[in-house]
Amino acid sequence: MKSLARLAFSAAALSASLSSAAFAGGLSGAPAPFDKGGVKVALISYISAGDFFQAYQAGAEAQAKALDIDLRVFPGRQDAAQQREQILQAINLGVAGIVVDHGLPESLSDVVQQAVDKGIKVVAFDVNLNNPKIPQVEQSDHELAQLALKQAVKDNGTSFKAGYVYVAGFAPLDRRNEVFEQVLAANPGLKNVATFGTVSESTAAEVQTQAAAVLTANPGIKAIFAPYDEFAKGATLAVTAAGLQDKVKVYGADVSTADIDVITADGSPWVATAGTDPGNVGRVAVRAAALLAAGEAVDPQVVVNPALTTQQFLRDNAVTTIEQLGEKLPALDTPELVTAPWFESLGQ
Repeated sequence: MKSLARLAFSAAALSASLSSAAFAGGLSGAPAPFDKGGVKVALISYISAGDFFQAYQAGAEAQAKALDIDLRVFPGRQDAAQQREQILQAINLGVAGIVVDHGLPESLSDVVQQAVDKGIKVVAFDVNLNNPKIPQVEQSDHELAQLALKQAVKDNGTSFKAGYVYVAGFAPLDRRNEVFEQVLAANPGLKNVATFGTVSESTAAEVQTQAAAVLTANPGIKAIFAPYDEFAKGATLAVTAAGLQDKVKVYGADVSTADIDVITADGSPWVATAGTDPGNVGRVAVRAAALLAAGEAVDPQVVVNPALTTQQFLRDNAVTTIEQLGEKLPALDTPELVTAPWFESLGQ
C-alpha cells in the first residue's frame, strides 16, 4: 500500500479535511465500493473540543485508514447552523457515508433526510435522528450513569447533598439524566441542591466558574455528579481551588489519557468515572458507515457498554494512559461490534 499523505483543504474545498488518501488498488476481497478504494465518508461533529472528542476522532481516523476510507472531518463548533451547512457540504462532495457525531436533532432531521434521499448512508453517534434508516451508535448512557452513581452512593451513603452538572437537549446527557432522576427518587435522603452546566468551546473553564459559585452557596455538598469529562474536569478544578478535596468528591463520565492524568493527580477529588474508550467508539461508528456503504446491514441501535474506573484502580495498577487501561480492562475494546468477514483480512 502506498504511504498516506496528510492534506489540508482550503475554504474552496468546503472546509473539510482529508485524513486518509485513497489506496490505488483498494482492499483485496472487499465488496464494492471498497474493492476500488478511496471511498469518501464525512465525519461531522457538533463538538470537537475536549479529550473525549479528540480521542474519538483519532479512533475514527485510524479505522478509516485501515478500510481505505477517504475520511473528511468537519470540526464541530457547538454551532447548529454550521453543522447543518456541513452536512449539505458533505452531500455536495458526493460522499458515500456520513457519521453525524452529536448535535441537536431538531436542527438536523431535514438536512439528514436530504442525504438519505440521495442514497448516502448515514450513521448517528449519540444523537437521536428519529429516522429508521439511520443506525444509532451510542454508549450505554443508562449503564454509564448507573455505574457512576452506584459508586457515589457506595462512597457517601444514601443521604447527602449533591451538585449536578447537566445541560438538557443532548441525547447522551438526557439519557444519563433519566438515571439520575431515578436514583434521586429511590434515595429520598440524597438531595440535588444545585443543577448547573454549559456546553461551549471552553466547557471545563465555564463549569469551573459555575461550580465555584455552587460550592460557596452550598457548603454541605459532599459529591458532584458530572456525567461528561469536561464537566468533571471543571468541577474538579473548582473543588481543588476551594481547598475542598477532602470534603467533596467528583463522579464523572468518559475516560481518556488526559482524564486519567487528572483523576490520578495527588489530592484529586475526581474519584470515579464511567465510560467507554472513545477511540473504540470512533472505530465502531466508521465501521458502521462502511458496512452500510457496502450494502450490508447494521443493527438499528449499536450500544457500546461502559466500564467503571476508579481512582484507586488506576493508582493500584499504575495506569497512566487509555492504552494501559485497555490492557487492564479489555472489555473497553469491542471489535465484535459491527463487523463483517471481509474485515478479518484487515485485522479488524
